Amino acid sequence: MRGQHMIRRGAALLAALLVALVATPAYAEDGGIAHVESTGDGIRILVDVPAGNQVDLSGVTATLDGEALDAAASSTSSGSAVKRTTVLVIDTSNSMRKQGRFEAAQQAASTYLDAVPDDVEVGIVTFDSTVDVALEPTTDRAAARTVIDGLELQRNTLLYDGIIAATELAGDSGQRSLLLLSDGADAGSAAALEDATAAIKDAGTRVHIVGLDLAEDQLTPLRPIAEAGKGDVITSSGTALAAAFAEQAEALADQVLVTAPLPSGFSADVATIEVTLPTTGGTPVVARSLATIEAASTPGAAAPLPTIADEEGGFTAPGWLLWVGVGVFAVGMLSVAVLLVPPKPAPMSIADRVTAYSTRVTGVEELARKSGSAKPQADPVLDQAKAAAAEILQRNSALNDRMTRRLGAAGSEFKPSEWLLLHVGSVLVGGVVGLLLGQGSIVLGLVFMLVGFVLPPFYLRYMAGRRRRAFDAALPEVLQLLSGALSAGLSLAQAVDTVVREGPEPIASEFKRVLVEARIGISIEDAFEGVAHRFGSKDFGWAVMAIRIQRQVGGNLAELLTTVASTMRERQYLRRHVRALSAEGRLSAVILCALPIVFALFLFFTNREFLHPLVADIRGWILLGFGITWMLIGTFTMSRMVKVEA
Repeated sequence: MRGQHMIRRGAALLAALLVALVATPAYAEDGGIAHVESTGDGIRILVDVPAGNQVDLSGVTATLDGEALDAAASSTSSGSAVKRTTVLVIDTSNSMRKQGRFEAAQQAASTYLDAVPDDVEVGIVTFDSTVDVALEPTTDRAAARTVIDGLELQRNTLLYDGIIAATELAGDSGQRSLLLLSDGADAGSAAALEDATAAIKDAGTRVHIVGLDLAEDQLTPLRPIAEAGKGDVITSSGTALAAAFAEQAEALADQVLVTAPLPSGFSADVATIEVTLPTTGGTPVVARSLATIEAASTPGAAAPLPTIADEEGGFTAPGWLLWVGVGVFAVGMLSVAVLLVPPKPAPMSIADRVTAYSTRVTGVEELARKSGSAKPQADPVLDQAKAAAAEILQRNSALNDRMTRRLGAAGSEFKPSEWLLLHVGSVLVGGVVGLLLGQGSIVLGLVFMLVGFVLPPFYLRYMAGRRRRAFDAALPEVLQLLSGALSAGLSLAQAVDTVVREGPEPIASEFKRVLVEARIGISIEDAFEGVAHRFGSKDFGWAVMAIRIQRQVGGNLAELLTTVASTMRERQYLRRHVRALSAEGRLSAVILCALPIVFALFLFFTNREFLHPLVADIRGWILLGFGITWMLIGTFTMSRMVKVEA
């Protein structure tokens, strides 16, 4: 959880830096934005006011991304609704013994505790040969003074390790700042300067550094740390150290809290904020910044997702369990509706009789009869559901015909009513899975329902294409087999029966259906036309046309089929050659089209917050619309470019 938060904060800070470089500085004129957080329906802004300015709180104005806010301001000298945390990072190395530095540091820390507002939580971290968290952040000033008075000095200066420990101690909510006191360079830290600056940037913690009796060249390693924390580096001597610490405490007391309701529909994580505070001197204090908006961690923040807990508090269920219950309830209601539909047996059509007769496996039936196995009893619930689906299809003959044709082309044993139930079930299951993965997200549930709606037709098209390719691949050999049987003196019906017994699938089963249709009065040419129509095979359509012409005008059918088979082999060779030449283009098209989708799924499961602006902001929806539109155009164009008709 913290890793994802750090990634999100790092991305937001990088975006802020890029925009700041080309737009406005992080601090405008004479004021600064110290902290911004959202309470769900409102926004809180902490503004740093330069010392010596008397601001008129009643005249505050503010804008958010250029849109005016109904803002109100209040002083924070007596407390703030925003959580404020400061960690004193104190150098306790032996070098602090010189010239009374250590006593001056203790006095400065005590002065800071006296001047800092009562609501600011103060923590203490010391660094020497070890890094010690001497005090967790607290508003107990007496405990802080006790820790300050009890500090002791040791050798070494683990400066960078101390900064990282203090950054972690400051937490990840509210306004966080470090006040670092050091009289020398790092000595012995396991971390490097880059590690310390990275930790500060990731946490978004402000850092103010006081260099005690340090020359300008000794301040050089400290400046990158202050820049990373958007703070400053000041030098001080023992006598002026208390005044420097008091100034930092007064800066917190002089902060102004600006509150305002959020504009309708606003949900961005990063926004440009500008606050103007009139002053008694006539020159207003203006603070402008591209700031990261954090979630509030104080009373008044947005409520968390609901949970389900027992009376004793022993078990707490996640909020998405509510959505699972909704999904189960919906499935239950659908089941009740199916049960209420009265069963209605429907007579078998001629096509059903032909299919049942042509696909009957005698050996299996005889084996089952000999073994004495009983016929499995039908499930009444499933039978009623099938009857309800069949009733719907009877009312929509076009849908019934289309589903029957697609199932036949795919070689599926499902009836249209059964496939309709399976299709509806896949939509419901997809919706439940989406709600589970999205922890109650309606958008993700709808997306998975759409996937469940599209997947069954896509599967049928895939199976139909696979079956058609197998049919076309075996067709030249089957025509050669028919030609040989005709040359041996067999009739066309007998030659077809030879293919049924010796030919490959799926041609054998389809030719068996041809024989069955011929036996009930359909001409063999029309039965062949049905096969060509179900498979959508142009090659077999030409073969049927040749057979029909030969049957009408006469001629050597065996020789004709041999010629047709030879032509089909040449066409298949040409197709394979073209497919090999276009393989690279087709693979490139697949990779380019799949890459955005795969990368979006990767981000969804690993860093979901990164994708949040795309669905939480109208600008994100516009970008998604443009992206999807151009992806569809590019996919269509590439598919046309790599598709060669042979």
